[in-house]
Order: sequence, then C-alpha cells, then structure tokens
Amino acid sequence: MDINTLRILATVASFIVFIGIIVWVWRNRSKPDFKEAANLPFTDDQS
Repeated sequence: MDINTLRILATVASFIVFIGIIVWVWRNRSKPDFKEAANLPFTDDQS
C-alpha cells in the first residue's frame, strides 16, 4: 500500500463523514434542538 492509496482512502473517508454531517443536520428531528441552540446567544443569563 503506497502513499497515494492512503490519500485516496482519507479523501473517501472525509467525504463520507461530510455527507453524514449533512444528513444529520437536515433531519427534521434535530430542528427543535438547532432552533434552541440558535437562540442561546440571546438568552439573558442572570446567574
């Protein structure tokens, strides 16, 4: 196995992870969590 094969495998693995993140973000189940996280900077934390 030479260096080019390792580079190809790393590129393919990175692409698969990228597609997995895209699918995770666009799922409807995670939408409420992302809306809540988007509003975190605007919450008034009076601790």
